[in-house]
Amino acid sequence: MVALKPSEIEPFVRRPPERAALVLVYGPDDGLVAERAGSIVRAAAGKADDPFSLVRLDGAEIVADPSRLIDEATTVSLFGDRRVVWVRDCGARNVLPALQPLLDRPDTGSLVVIEAGDLKKGTGLRKKVEDHPTAIAIPCYPDTAQDIARLIEQELKEAKLAIEPDAREALEAHLGADRLASRGELRKLCLYAHGLGRITLADVVAIVGDASAFAVDELLDAVAGGDPAEADATLGKLESSGIPPSVAGTMLIRHFQLLERARAEVVPGRSPTDVVERLQPPIFFRRRPVIARQLGLWSKERIARALDLLDETMRQSRAKPHLAASIVSEAILKLARAAALAGRR
Repeated sequence: MVALKPSEIEPFVRRPPERAALVLVYGPDDGLVAERAGSIVRAAAGKADDPFSLVRLDGAEIVADPSRLIDEATTVSLFGDRRVVWVRDCGARNVLPALQPLLDRPDTGSLVVIEAGDLKKGTGLRKKVEDHPTAIAIPCYPDTAQDIARLIEQELKEAKLAIEPDAREALEAHLGADRLASRGELRKLCLYAHGLGRITLADVVAIVGDASAFAVDELLDAVAGGDPAEADATLGKLESSGIPPSVAGTMLIRHFQLLERARAEVVPGRSPTDVVERLQPPIFFRRRPVIARQLGLWSKERIARALDLLDETMRQSRAKPHLAASIVSEAILKLARAAALAGRR
């Protein structure tokens, strides 16, 4: 079966059908992968008291013992409930030897949910699942502007809070690198504003800024603007606050993609300032002059090289998670120095 379409994902996550035996949840948004996989597991396992109805494994376990997965999937639940096997932290590990027996025997009566990272189309685990007639693949990519707007509405509605327009604009500009991180920021903001009835821009800056969402923008602007010292200091601040290197890498890719799109629109008669003012989704007003300056530092060719470097950085960081922080840090400093050199020219 091919990957589910975007419109099919949420209904499936809320109520996975009985026929589903193997679900692969993958993608570059680690938080969204975890959120969707957890929702599927909770919907399928329900509130069963049988501890044998839900089994949690991690990728390292099934790599070390490939037969463990099929053994767990074929074990009968003590009270006859549907057994759910949840495999987390697969990352870039080769779990195919453990998964192949399940693909060969999809009628185990259990539901197996696999969490993985960003998988290349047409290769490995993703290809095996997408080519299988009964397995399900659910991609998880960073939230779009519409996704972020819906997430904000959902959390504000539950908290019974309104929000001022400039505060909403700031939130929309600073969320989206990771679904769980975005949801956590919103819930913390709603807790801070509990009883006030309305969220202001000052609330967003005070609370979301504390949790490093604004620090991510500081990192992006230090890198693309050519300030290696500030980039290194901000990356350290993000790491100390618990933001994983993958988030910084993903946000840098998105930022350089934004610069690439904007750079293509800088033509005779249209200045970088004009282009940035009209970008959709809109850039937070306080950052527009900064990004307009960055467009003067990065040519189309140099942006393409930066994106190639970042793609390779993310690939290496996933393949060597124990070195991810160092790998991302090296790429960040390299890009910041390149921008600084362009500024001196």
